Amino acid sequence: MSFKSHILSAFLAGALATTAFSAVNAAEDTIKVGVLHSLSGTMAISETTLKDAMLMLIEEQNKKGGVLGKKLEAVVVDPASDWPLFAEKARELISVDKVAAVFGCWTSSSRKSVLPVFEELNSILFYPVQYEGEESSRNIFYTGAAPNQQAIPAVDYLIANEGVERFVLEGTDYVYPRTTNKILEAYLIAKGVAKEDIIVNYTPFGFSDWQTEVAKIKEFGSAGKKTAVVSTINGDANVPFYKELGNQGIKATDIPVVAFSVGEEELAGLDTKPLVGHLAAWNYFQSVDAPANAEFIKQWHAYTKNDKRVTNDPMEAAYIGFSAWVKAVEAAGTTDTDAVLDTIIGTSVPNLSGGYSTVMPNHHITKPVLIGEIQGDGQFEIVQQTPQVVGDEWSDFLPDSKDLISDWRKPMSCGNFNVATGKCGGKGS
Repeated sequence: MSFKSHILSAFLAGALATTAFSAVNAAEDTIKVGVLHSLSGTMAISETTLKDAMLMLIEEQNKKGGVLGKKLEAVVVDPASDWPLFAEKARELISVDKVAAVFGCWTSSSRKSVLPVFEELNSILFYPVQYEGEESSRNIFYTGAAPNQQAIPAVDYLIANEGVERFVLEGTDYVYPRTTNKILEAYLIAKGVAKEDIIVNYTPFGFSDWQTEVAKIKEFGSAGKKTAVVSTINGDANVPFYKELGNQGIKATDIPVVAFSVGEEELAGLDTKPLVGHLAAWNYFQSVDAPANAEFIKQWHAYTKNDKRVTNDPMEAAYIGFSAWVKAVEAAGTTDTDAVLDTIIGTSVPNLSGGYSTVMPNHHITKPVLIGEIQGDGQFEIVQQTPQVVGDEWSDFLPDSKDLISDWRKPMSCGNFNVATGKCGGKGS
């Protein structure tokens, strides 16, 4: 090699090294955050909005200077309503993209799919949707409602305020509805409801032929006792379900429906006039009258450039989870998983209903429970609001879980501690 060639080679090597160093520095100047929501398939109707909400929250945080002096960078993936694909995408986010935390999932099937990945790779998932309980993982924060923060208060409302004596537990056929309805059936029987006054039915994801099913509901409600439907129908199956209720003339005054997966976003695609008076149970509605909510709605409309875009409960749960993560990272001085897990318990952040939500030792949060009545404009009139309720990860109404608690603080650090035996049963998931 000539002297000139040697000098050129040395220069190129130095330039490449400088470029590589600059690339590493650029990467280190941002903190990557994973966004894991279905943007296609049957759950896109609900999850796309959560992706948009996360991007807005990240943008707003970056306007404040980011986190630890670094900008946040969103890494968005589409698991396409395919539960095994959620696990693949989660592994990719953690191992390849090196995200500091992930915000995502909607169905319990998707959460169950990714749970072992987060535990294996020791990363953090913030899960922003109501779920069935019976789980507590060191690596997951459940910012949506547990059954005692939604399902049980909903049936209590139906009994006390609507005089309901017969219950149709109607759900989509997967983990969340099946476990929630198991808890509800045990709870209702404990409350004195006769077993023959409860029917349980499941239909597949994306189910659309509701004529026969709704006819069965109508027949069950004709027995002379006040009847209600408790709906754990998820995704785009809600559109034809509510349409068929209207087709068959089922009004809220006859057979009220209380839904756990229908909010403002889902109603935006429906003719709501025949549904006026039907109910939903959540921990937030867009109609909440609070300055924090008014500011959030204003930010949402500005971000989407659309004053008609609605807000909903899972958006608030995402907001709470994101705020808690930012606060914990700032307090820990690092995004390191173990440090954040130690710091975040006890963290309190504003919610959108004018109060605060606190991350509890069981990785659930405190939330008020709101019952809303559907209005003609697709919004909800809040007819009941409870004080703050602590999410109960293990149901008091199932024999296998009534003695279990979760506490991820040291030295216990257990997700299913049995208070009867004094022993930890394992990871808790």
